[in-house]
Amino acid sequence: MTTVLIVIIALVVIAVIVGAVLMLNNRHRTKRHHEATAIRHEAVAGTAGARESELHAEEAEERAERARVQAERAEREAAEARQGATVEQAAYEDQIREADRIDPKVDHKSEEYAPDTTPVDSPADGPVERPDGDVRPEEPGRRRAT
Repeated sequence: MTTVLIVIIALVVIAVIVGAVLMLNNRHRTKRHHEATAIRHEAVAGTAGARESELHAEEAEERAERARVQAERAEREAAEARQGATVEQAAYEDQIREADRIDPKVDHKSEEYAPDTTPVDSPADGPVERPDGDVRPEEPGRRRAT
C-alpha cells in the first residue's frame, strides 16, 4: 500500500508540475501575442509617415523631371543662338572680305591677309589703321586695330 501511495503522490506532483508549466507557457504566449499586436499597431501608425515620405519623393522626382525638361529646352535654345551667332558672324566676315576685295588699298590676296572683323564700339572712332600699316576712314562695323 505504501507503494501505491507513493505512486499516487508522485503522479499528483507530476500533474501539478505539468499544470504549472502549461500555465506559464500559456502566459508567455499571451504576452508574446500582446507584444506582436503592439508592434503591428506601431507599424500601422508608421505607414502614415512612410506614405508622406513616398509622396515627398514623388514630388521631388516630378520637380527634377521638370528641371530636366527645362534644361534641355534651354540647351536647345543656346545651341540655336550659337548657330545664329555663327551665321551672323560669317555673313559679317563675308561683307568685310567683299569690302576688302573692292578696296584698292587692301591686298586681300596676300598670304598674311586676314579680314578685320573686330566689332566696332562706335562708328565715330575715327580712321582705322590696318595691320599692313594702311590707314583708312572708319567704316561701320570696324574699329581700330591695336
